[in-house]
Amino acid sequence: MSSYPKPPGGLPPQAALMTQRAVFTEAYAVIPKGVQRDIVTSALPGWANTRSWTLARPLSGFAETFAHLILEIGPGGGSDAPEPDAQAEGVLFVTSGAARLVVSDVAAKPSPGFTSSQKAAFAPIDAVLEAGGYAYLPPGAQWTLHCDGDAPATVHWIRKAYEAVEGVEPPAPFVTSDADLPIQWMPDTQQRWGTTRFVDPSDVAHDMHVNIVTFEPGGTIPFEETHVMEHGLFVLEGKAVYKLNRDWVEIEAGDFLWLRAFCPQACYAGGPGRFRYLLYKDMNRLPRLGRPGSFVR
Repeated sequence: MSSYPKPPGGLPPQAALMTQRAVFTEAYAVIPKGVQRDIVTSALPGWANTRSWTLARPLSGFAETFAHLILEIGPGGGSDAPEPDAQAEGVLFVTSGAARLVVSDVAAKPSPGFTSSQKAAFAPIDAVLEAGGYAYLPPGAQWTLHCDGDAPATVHWIRKAYEAVEGVEPPAPFVTSDADLPIQWMPDTQQRWGTTRFVDPSDVAHDMHVNIVTFEPGGTIPFEETHVMEHGLFVLEGKAVYKLNRDWVEIEAGDFLWLRAFCPQACYAGGPGRFRYLLYKDMNRLPRLGRPGSFVR
């Protein structure tokens, strides 16, 4: 079974240095694992014996397309109605413990663009997700999540407002695991840089991807990627240096990065072991346009 980091909780000792690696800029943010402490957790309505760390949420000058939460669900805890927004899709990724996911239904038409054919194709899901377990939940899905074991479950929950397109059937829910899928290595990288893809990149039904990116020691992103996709990045394993806009920053397992659209980015994984991260990006939609007269005079 894979081993992934989880928030340390607690508090550092009073003798600890205050200065860490947290950075918040107009183009990117670094939220290191050391700041994911007990005093920044929140309880969530409808969730029992659960606390959460919110790493990203839609906010002026910050994330625009998604929210990223880490849930710590205690034994017997969880929710019978986790998602209050019928337009929201989600991805769950378990990093420790085990959580039981039940998807009992999918609404026929939770938003424009949905048809009854999606409901007809739906197959109920009842699965226990352990570390590395992954689930996609479309808008309108009726689902529950509980920790039935003796140890807490740590679950990443990434949420996005689904952008329906006329004539495109939204995806169906599914569950899988990091361990069950191959790494697809980038060409001409000698298998040093690759991606575990949980959905087909050419499937326009999906308007977001949450994948796992892997670098072997010495692997790089050898150019400054500058693109329309927004990113949320949680480091699952190892350490590296990342180019973010004008700056090189050191990151390690347990850290979170936010990169706004068009923030230049590159990476060098110096080792000694693999460097891996869970990566969100918005995909497969035309950019929304402003309209003349939208400014107040």
